This record gives sequence, C-alpha cells and structure tokens, in this order.
Amino acid sequence: MPLTNLAHLNFLLDHVTPPPGIEGHTTYRLAEEPTLVMPWTYADARDGGTFERVGGGPLDPATGHWGQGAFNADDVSRAAVVYVRHWQQTGDDASRQTAYELLRALAYLQTADGPNAGNVVLWMQPDGTLNPSAEPVELPDPSDSGPSYWLARTIWAFGEGYAAFADADPDFAGFLEDRLALAVDAIDRQVLTRYGEWTESDGMRVPAWLIVDGADASAEAVLGLAARVTARPDDEGATEALRMLAEGIAAMSAGDVQSWPYGAILPWAQSRSMWHAWASQMPAALAAASVALDEPALAEPAVEDAAVFTPTLLTAGGPDNGWFPSPTDRVQIAYGADSRVQSLLAVADASGSQGFEDLAAMQAAWYFGANRSGAVMYDPGTGVTYDGLQPDGSVNRNSGAESTIHGLLTMLALDARPGLGERATSVATIAERDGLRVAEAETAAETDGTVSTPTSWTGESSWSGDALTLARGEHAVFDLGEDDTRRWIEPVVWTDPGATSSSLWTAERMPLGLLRAHGPDQGISPAPGVLLPWSLQAPVLANRERVRVDVTSGSLMLDALLVRPVESRLVLTGEGGTTQLVHSSAAVPQPVRVGTAGEKTTLTVYDAGGDVVHRRDITGERRIVLPSGGFAIIVG
Repeated sequence: MPLTNLAHLNFLLDHVTPPPGIEGHTTYRLAEEPTLVMPWTYADARDGGTFERVGGGPLDPATGHWGQGAFNADDVSRAAVVYVRHWQQTGDDASRQTAYELLRALAYLQTADGPNAGNVVLWMQPDGTLNPSAEPVELPDPSDSGPSYWLARTIWAFGEGYAAFADADPDFAGFLEDRLALAVDAIDRQVLTRYGEWTESDGMRVPAWLIVDGADASAEAVLGLAARVTARPDDEGATEALRMLAEGIAAMSAGDVQSWPYGAILPWAQSRSMWHAWASQMPAALAAASVALDEPALAEPAVEDAAVFTPTLLTAGGPDNGWFPSPTDRVQIAYGADSRVQSLLAVADASGSQGFEDLAAMQAAWYFGANRSGAVMYDPGTGVTYDGLQPDGSVNRNSGAESTIHGLLTMLALDARPGLGERATSVATIAERDGLRVAEAETAAETDGTVSTPTSWTGESSWSGDALTLARGEHAVFDLGEDDTRRWIEPVVWTDPGATSSSLWTAERMPLGLLRAHGPDQGISPAPGVLLPWSLQAPVLANRERVRVDVTSGSLMLDALLVRPVESRLVLTGEGGTTQLVHSSAAVPQPVRVGTAGEKTTLTVYDAGGDVVHRRDITGERRIVLPSGGFAIIVG
C-alpha cells in the first residue's frame, strides 16, 4: 500500500474568492474562475482525533480576520509541489486539478506590476483580502517589498509546476513560465546584482548574493530553477540565476570531519555558528543544480554534508531544529526530517551512492518511531503528520499545513522507492544510539570561575545554558562520566571582537591541547562576538572521566563542551530486521565494532565521499577498519 495519503491535506484546503480590483494582483483565468484554492495554515487537534482549521495570530471576531491571515504563500507553494509530484508520480487526475488550482492561487499572491513586481504577498484573510503587513511584523514589511523565503518558495513551485504542465497544458504552462520569469527578474534586481561580491561574518568569508542572506531560502528557489532548466535548457535567465545561487550555496560549506559543523552547509550567511534542520535542503539543491547544469563539482559540498555531517546528526539524536552551535533547540519537526530525507536522496541520485539512500531510510524512520519518544509522527491511514516532537519526548498533536506538506513530500519520495519505504517503516525502533552530546560549562565538578546567565539568543546563535567565565589563573574540572569509548572534546567559547585568551586543556594529566581563542571581526553578523566550538590539538579521551582547563592568559567564557565519540553509532530494529550505522570522526582509518552476535548481516563500508570501499556478508560481531570520516551500514 502507498504511504502517501492526501486526505488530511485535502481537509486543509478551502475555497476563497478575493474581492475584485485588488491592484497588482490577478491570476490565470481569474474572470472565468474567480475562486481560489488554498490550505489553511494551522489545524489544531480536538477531541476524538478531529482537527479545527485555524489561521495565524489572534482572531478578530468582528471582521473574521486573523493577525496574520488564514492562508500563506509559503504553504500554498509547497502544497502545490505535493500535488504536482503526486500527479506526476501516480497519474492522479484529482491531484493534477488541485495542483492547477494551487498554482493559480499562488500566482494571485504574486505582485504582477509596479516597483515590487515579482515579489509575493505572504498572507491572505478568509474573505480573500490580502494582509501585506502581518502582526507580529514579518520582514520584509510589507511582505512583497523585497526578497523573501516566500518568493524563493514561489520559484520552487512555479519551476516544478511549469515542468509538469509543459506538455499536459501548454497554455497554463506558458502562464507559469511568465510568472516564473517575473519572480526571477525580482531576484535578479534585488539579489543577484551582488553576484561575485564577498563579505565576512565573524571572520568567515561568505557570499553576498544569497536570497535574504540564506543558503536555505536560496536552496528552495534552486529546486524550482533546476526543474525549469531541465525542462527548458534554453532559458538563459533561469540558467544564470540557477548557477549563481548554487555557487553561493556551495560557498556556505564549513568544517570537516573533526571540526564543527562537520562538513555541513550552513544556512545563513550572517551566522557562522548556526545550523538548523528545517529548510536544510541545501544539499538537495546543489545536487539538483549539478545535474541540471552538468557541473558535478557543485555536488561536492552536498556529498560532504551527506556523508560526514548527516551521520553525525543521526547518531546525535536526529533532525534538531537548531545547533547554535550546541544542539540547543532540540524540537524536531517534519520540515527538518523531510529536508534531510530530500537532501540525502537527491545526493544519492546525483552521486549514484546507495549509502545515501540507506541513510535516507534511517532518517525517514523518524516518522514511524525512530525518534527520542518512539512516537509515530505520520499516520498513513489519515495522512496526518504531527506538528512536532518536543525535547522531553512529548508530541505536539496539532497538524498544520507545513507539517502535513513535508510529511507527504517524504512519503512521496518513499513511495517512489518501494524498498526504501519498507525499510523506513519496518525498522523504526531505536535499539542503540551513541553520538555527540553536550556537557554544560556551569555543571563543572570543580571551579574557581564565575557562573552567569547571559541572554540566551545572541542575535546569531544561542547559549545552551549558563556561562562559566575563567580569568587568568582560574580553572575548571568537568566530570564526563565513566565511558571506555574514545571521545573528541570541543570547547564552545564566546569571544568578543579582538579579544584573546589562552587555556591549557588536560585529561587526568594527559595533554589535550593549548586553546588560543581570538575574537574575529564582526562583519555582517547581527551582533559583536561569536559562540564557536574550538578544536584542540589532541582532543581524544580514552578511559578518562575528568577534563581540566587552566586559563593562562586573558579571560575564557565557556558555554559548553561538545563531546563526540570517535566511533558513533545508531542501531534501528523492527519486524524488518536490524540496520546499524557506524560513523568515524577520526583523522585516520580506525578499527570499529560492527555486526550482531549470532546474526548474518550485509556490511557495506563507505568513505567520506560516499563511495563503496567494500561490501560483504558477515556473521556475528567483528572488527573492521573505517576510513577517516567514513561510515558503515550493516543490514540484517
């Protein structure tokens, strides 16, 4: 049976007739078809497993208007992508019709002329009036006055919509082509005029031509542009926009096997210490662009993200909302889980690596119980995807448009690969997980330093708890607990621009390294100062419980210690058997333990580029050698 069930998303859809004569807003055949179809933004859980559709912000009973609105362009665009893909995948006529209606509705939200032509109004009220300035205020304000996430997502939907309708309905495809060109023109004049310009953010060289400085926003535009260019390679405007945005996204790759963020593509040029799972389709975008443009080099950062960072994320706990830079926001939502699945599968397609498909199955198992609470987050019987998994393991039982949409995008991807769907649903219980964890600085077992409580959000990242400040001559000792595994230690340190400090790190008299922390120039970062993990010269612990730091000069302000196993692992079990992931964060090949006692399994070892090193059947447990940054998947 297919996993994709559109019932709940169909329930969220409603019909709205805008009042006539709203300047700058029209759509395909509006005179003949004045009613538009859009999904309600939220659906709050009610007794008996039912839901009530609601808008964003407070409701004014007198007008029926919401502080934000009932419908929004972000959800209209992504819902259109769901129905386009479902129609293309299954041939379903109802999905074709709904895709048509949603794309018409999205085009109505786009401003068609004037100085803001091509941009998009975010919110619409239940009576069809537009709300360009929502409460609370969202930027840009008014919402069609500049580039935005919703403009990027509009490009995504128009690009995939054009490719789908090009042969099926040439007249409508021509309309979408014109509207896509209008959106690309807006990006050209507002963003891509800075192509080739570079700036700095807390010492990191970053591109100045990303949409809202976001590799995440730009990635969703790239998905649509890649679809357009694949369908119409002669579209020079779309091709150039695709190439420019993809180059900017690729430049946001950071870190490596042993340094944060471990090869991930960072989402926001204004912060070098933030990564979030939601909207993390940067690898998917680069993979799609590399194929559409026939430029394999564009996929290289995507492969590193998939092969090195994603196993780190999976073994640490899954698609957290935010590593800032510690795993600070541990809420997990479908947008984050789906973004990881889509990226892994796109990189698998671009690279030909089976390993990324296997990782995608392990990530998709999140929906079926492979999460911290063991909760089922998607119900194939109803099409409901719940709105979130909280850090304490409780589930937000609401099911709004965003969660529903991204749950369905994952299900469509799994249905397109039946073996993958079977694996994700039948091996979805976490039997073992050992990955990156956080030791808070304020929990030091011994210190003569000072604990303080800084404002949590710094403007570009977030403290994971309190701060521990150590002046010259002061020290702290951290008890990391009994553990016979080898672990990396990365101190997370706050530094002001121009400030320096030196500190000596040891583990029961074994030297770990001398940390010389220095504060970089602020650049375009929203606030002076930066929270960053710092690598030590010899940071491996083995059979040592206590870590000591002595400050030798300046002042050291610690947020936390990142503690990462050299050999991290995730083991999933279920009626479909067992899947093990073992990942190495070592700089050189390392012996690791794999397999299950008494069981016959298939072992595949991949290097840090996702290429197969070797594959064979094994019986029971054994030691193998993993390449630096490589991973092994063991299926039984």
